[in-house]
Amino acid sequence: MNVVARLLGLLLLLSATACSTIGPAQHERAAAIAVSARDTAVECERADRCATPSELHALAGAAFAEAQAGPGQGPRHYALILDTGGDALLARINLLRSATRRIDLQTYIFDKDDSARLVIDELLAAARRGVKVRLLIDQLSAIADLQILAALSGAHSNLELRIYNPTFNRAKPNYMHYAASVLCCFRRFNQRMHNKLLVVDGAVAITGGRNYQDDYYDWDAEYNFRDRDVLVAGPVVRGMERNFAEYWTDPRSVPVERLDDVAKVLLQQGVPEMPPSRPAVPERVELMSQAAADQDLVRERLVSRALPVGKVSYLADLPAKHHEGPDPEAGAPGLAELLARARSEILLQTPYLVLSDSALEVFRGLRKADVPPRVVVSTNSLAATDNPIVYALTYKYKRRNVRELGFDVFEYKPFPADPPVAVSLGAWWPGDPLAPTPTTARSEVPGSLGSLAGSGSGSGSGRNGDDGRVEDKLRTETRPSLLRTSAPANRPVPVRGEGPRMGVHAKSMVIDRRIAVVGTHNFDPRSENYNTEAVVVIEDPVFAEALARSIERDIAPANSWTVGPRARPPVLSGLNYSMGKVLEASPVLDLWPWRYATNYEFQPGPDCPAPLPRRDPDFHRCYAPVGDFPEVSLGPKSILTRMLTAFGAGLVPIL
Repeated sequence: MNVVARLLGLLLLLSATACSTIGPAQHERAAAIAVSARDTAVECERADRCATPSELHALAGAAFAEAQAGPGQGPRHYALILDTGGDALLARINLLRSATRRIDLQTYIFDKDDSARLVIDELLAAARRGVKVRLLIDQLSAIADLQILAALSGAHSNLELRIYNPTFNRAKPNYMHYAASVLCCFRRFNQRMHNKLLVVDGAVAITGGRNYQDDYYDWDAEYNFRDRDVLVAGPVVRGMERNFAEYWTDPRSVPVERLDDVAKVLLQQGVPEMPPSRPAVPERVELMSQAAADQDLVRERLVSRALPVGKVSYLADLPAKHHEGPDPEAGAPGLAELLARARSEILLQTPYLVLSDSALEVFRGLRKADVPPRVVVSTNSLAATDNPIVYALTYKYKRRNVRELGFDVFEYKPFPADPPVAVSLGAWWPGDPLAPTPTTARSEVPGSLGSLAGSGSGSGSGRNGDDGRVEDKLRTETRPSLLRTSAPANRPVPVRGEGPRMGVHAKSMVIDRRIAVVGTHNFDPRSENYNTEAVVVIEDPVFAEALARSIERDIAPANSWTVGPRARPPVLSGLNYSMGKVLEASPVLDLWPWRYATNYEFQPGPDCPAPLPRRDPDFHRCYAPVGDFPEVSLGPKSILTRMLTAFGAGLVPIL
């Protein structure tokens, strides 16, 4: 009976969704409306398309020239770590204005808030001066405004927008479409394009963890991601451009004007005007626009820190992963090979410490060495994470990570004392007294950040036609936005502090202080099996050391808590450990109340002048336990977290 009921429900859902589709002839007419409306005028007749001179773009010319001058040395590149959100946005705007031929932009999330709209306007400006612009967005978190999408579909002949893997051929599926997709085609629905890539003129590129939304650029007044990108200039960018082309021509990438809901807009009203920009903080947008044109500032903040590097490679999945399965030469397998070669140390930063089976196999293999490499992990605490359900699984396997795998784990604080933010470029910073106060207290929306309306937050301030729905404000990479209201447990949890908080979103790795990795891969089952991913690998000791220092800043006592074993109880310590280990392995039960490890805060003093490793005999003398969930203001939510810990193991493959 249950099977019959599910089939009947599926048929009802599919019939409901089928009623909203349009026929082939209407699709062709809608596409014709968009194409015919596209402006073909070009504002610049110069060969360089009136590009703004950019020393950042010029790094590519220097890299190509050095590569040609020294054929025996291998290709030369320049690489720059983009640690602050302000610098990451500054670099993007500067490069977009410097484009002379082509801009390819690929991303998972593209919002319509201040930072995203600034980028949209720059893309349109580039197209109008003669640059070919290709914009590819995954459907799950594409621009959530049909008027903007329809306007972009017919804006200019030099700008094309495609949506990757659209559910039921729509840009904005509703709840019924999501439900039907889960019932009828769960795997396809979960196959997402997680890649983030910006390529300018096939010569300089940016890739890493950041999407196009205010909380990736430190512009959100409530919650910002501690993220990281890398800018690369030189020959490897040609391969990055070819990888983009594979996605662009894949059947899953659909021109936006051919999606049912966008086509309906075009059929009903033609190509609409682009909705006016109404920035939440206009002064900040203007500041960034001016900064991108300030050559001295760009030189100081970006160009002067770019490093000449040796071997650079781009490990990226192909869209064939969604047709034929993972490529053994790309993505996760390539990273596994790098990890397996580690000899002395691995620094790993990931927002979600939920390891795939293959990652577990690699780390267990490393433990068998005569002298295993030290593995240091920077990840989120419950107070800092954007995804409490995933953290619950991290919590469940804390003993395994610390004891069995030997990880030195550091959990990021929601209000780090020394965060990498560029206040001069308009960032809100943790504890910022100038951050607007939400109109709704956090406690009024259990488990959420509260209402952001009127808060100055770029991702939810009620403008640009935003209806103020919570799901439009709290989109993250791990859950579809339309399901946000039905999953309140999966929003950032309430915390005791005020002002913007931060959570780790960077995906980076340093191996033996020699190999640096920056990209989109989380080392989890979703990255390995469902999403397509991409990373840049730079084999250069100077660059690797710079990345290592960046991660070490995040794990410093001012910014992270140290995860360490609890002091051994005077009685029954063996029983406690054994019971915890046995129940941890159970997929349905883990209610043992005494965890093997917890969080500690460093207590400096005359006898403790510097931080100590957790294995040091004096560790418990210099570190004070702060509990499993420091800074969290949960109340009953702690019970929910325990329940997720107890019963959540079966969710690992899709989280």
